[in-house]
Amino acid sequence: MQRILSTQLTAHVHEKVTIAGWIHRRRLLKSVAFLIVRDAEGLSQVVVTDPQTREQLEQLTEESVVEVRAVVTANEQAPHGVELTEPEIRVVSAVAVPLPFELHRPALSAGLPAQLDHAALALRHPRRAANLRIAAAATKGFREALEAQRFVEIQTPKIVESATESGANVFQLDYFGRPGYLAQSPQFYKQLMVGVFERVFEVGPVFRAEPSDTARHLAQYTSLDAEMGFIADHRDVMAALTRTLAGMLGEVEARTGQETPEVPAEIPAVHFTEALRIAGAPADEPDLAPAHERALGEWARREHGSEFLYVTGYPMRKRPFYTHPDPADPQFSNGFDLLFRGLEIVTGGQRLHRYEDYVAVLDDLEPYRGYLDGFRYGMPPHGGWAIGLERFVARLTGVANVRETTAFPRDLTRIAP
Repeated sequence: MQRILSTQLTAHVHEKVTIAGWIHRRRLLKSVAFLIVRDAEGLSQVVVTDPQTREQLEQLTEESVVEVRAVVTANEQAPHGVELTEPEIRVVSAVAVPLPFELHRPALSAGLPAQLDHAALALRHPRRAANLRIAAAATKGFREALEAQRFVEIQTPKIVESATESGANVFQLDYFGRPGYLAQSPQFYKQLMVGVFERVFEVGPVFRAEPSDTARHLAQYTSLDAEMGFIADHRDVMAALTRTLAGMLGEVEARTGQETPEVPAEIPAVHFTEALRIAGAPADEPDLAPAHERALGEWARREHGSEFLYVTGYPMRKRPFYTHPDPADPQFSNGFDLLFRGLEIVTGGQRLHRYEDYVAVLDDLEPYRGYLDGFRYGMPPHGGWAIGLERFVARLTGVANVRETTAFPRDLTRIAP
């Protein structure tokens, strides 16, 4: 008999079916017992009245894997409006050790370190699993929104020759007897691929060896990158990103039911100098601190009714060497950040595209020889962005720590499981 998932049971009322999954909870009452079975789609309630089956149920433990053959019976109080009666239970895999925490409660009682130590179990909790489903839906929406805008998906190396993009915050490794590094970003490669497809994107891991042990930092995270050619300036990039965000959030809501904020057709934008004034920061501040971002998020919500805000024109001294300066005031850049509910989740901008501009800003061309070939052989004006997936999902769901939105986080202290 074919296995039926919990969400399919309503189509089989009065039929005998087979379900399988994990024992989520047992409730042993005086005259009846209830077995709650969890599968990838949800919960099924099994009603046990037969004394022999009840005795079998009493010996089972939560998280044991079972197969149940039973009759689907309508009951409005049960999950999905049906329950399973007259069951026959077969144990597939029994759990013989005590669980470090219970999964049947609405929220996990264990602290986050304990959850991460026992990730194989904690991720089975519906709330933890829901965050990963949201991440999957957001990624699907990202891909579909960009493909609709003529972007092509690419895959780029995660082992690179030189730690060239942003200084010393890289992981070094032994690459067949010579040094190699884990890539901090696909930035150089996606720029080169603009010369092939004009518009490209990638979903992949990036690695940052930053000694930051905060609720918003990971040593490895998933980056949603895009790059597009033949632009006028960074505003074309922002327009494409806005359309992409709308697609991502639409897919999340359609697939998971997670409530999502509206993405304005044109997200409000403020120049960096104005952002400092709004946030009450000194005029000579070189960057936005987390407190400034929170203040800007409150301002955007109050003044524009928007959960999103672009901050443009960051100082050139705080942006990578490949950033295009603002032609009207070269001390500022054609770069931007996107704040979501007062937290930076996207960095992007227009890039330099002429070879001679790179010669002017780089002291040593040799480490960049492969990268610079793309510009020696002609590159159109282009720009792009990178979204931190875990940070995006954390902001969307309201969880306090990005470690709750990734299955097996890597941070300053954690390299297992």
